[in-house]
Amino acid sequence: MGKGNNIIPNNHFHKWWQRYVRTWFNQPARKERRRNARLQKAARLAPRPVSGPVRPVVHCPTRRYNNKIRAGRGFSHDELRAAGIYKKVAKTIGISVDHRRRNKSSESLQVNAQRLKLYKSKLVLFPRKAGKPKKGDSTEEEMKMATQLRTPLPVRQRTRKEKARKITDAERKFSSFSMLRKVRVDANLWGVREKKAREKAEPKYKIKFDSFGFLIPIKHKLILA
Repeated sequence: MGKGNNIIPNNHFHKWWQRYVRTWFNQPARKERRRNARLQKAARLAPRPVSGPVRPVVHCPTRRYNNKIRAGRGFSHDELRAAGIYKKVAKTIGISVDHRRRNKSSESLQVNAQRLKLYKSKLVLFPRKAGKPKKGDSTEEEMKMATQLRTPLPVRQRTRKEKARKITDAERKFSSFSMLRKVRVDANLWGVREKKAREKAEPKYKIKFDSFGFLIPIKHKLILA
């Protein structure tokens, strides 16, 4: 018996524990199977990119993540119009289209329009029927130089690196806690302070009635004792 008022050990070791054992011996075979599936998909899609059509650059939602960029669902109609690409033609040449997306800023419109123009300059169009090229299709030399990409124009995070330097005296004396506290108090008391300043700037009037009963405002100064 153990020391103290503890639970009495009463373990049951007559369970069929082999039934609940989870093995992972098929992991190497699954790895090989996934790799073969990727190779078959790449061969099936060749010479098109493996990951699918080109996608726009969008910012993540909320203030916490809006400084990061990622690939969006599709290009908006305004971006396609700025790049000179018809929306129905875009789907046939490997460009994703999202008819619900709207451009909230001119910067995103210009970035994605430039992205489409870059993609269009690097695009190699194969004819639908071999030996019967149409207007806009690539030449035989360009088709021979074409290579299959994993992702067309991948989206990379913008990183800004700063060189190491000494901390200045102003940075050493700066207190982020005090600054945030001051900003928060200024935001809360802005209305009260504005009202006091307005009342102080306005001239004071003393009410006086004339012989006909009309109000006559008279300016006067308040003298504090």
